[in-house]
Amino acid sequence: QVQLEESGGGLMQAGGSLRLSCAASGRTFRRYPMGWSRQAPGKEREIVAAISWAGGHTYYRDSVKGRFTISRDNAKNTMYLQMNSLKPEDTAVYYCVSTSIYGEEDIAPRYIYEYDYWGQGTQVTVSS
Repeated sequence: QVQLEESGGGLMQAGGSLRLSCAASGRTFRRYPMGWSRQAPGKEREIVAAISWAGGHTYYRDSVKGRFTISRDNAKNTMYLQMNSLKPEDTAVYYCVSTSIYGEEDIAPRYIYEYDYWGQGTQVTVSS
């Protein structure tokens, strides 16, 4: 079992930066791919970025490429999302996600249905 807890959300002006953190518990955390999902009001959830368990593979949604960076520190059971050059359209609830579906495959899943563990979410609001 994996439990996930996000932190670091808040209100930021456009062009600013925020760093989200996800603290994970559970002995198998280190072997699971992880990611960040977001849901804006009236829109479906989407995977923003993902990272394989060893960190060697990453995925980014086109709309955040070059602005967001995902990383993880398995020794600290923590994953991060550095968000730079924030835009109002980045406003959403951000969720930390993980998946046991692929066992120990070193991949970075990019679809919502591939994830079976979710955090409670943290609000990110970007003002124009």
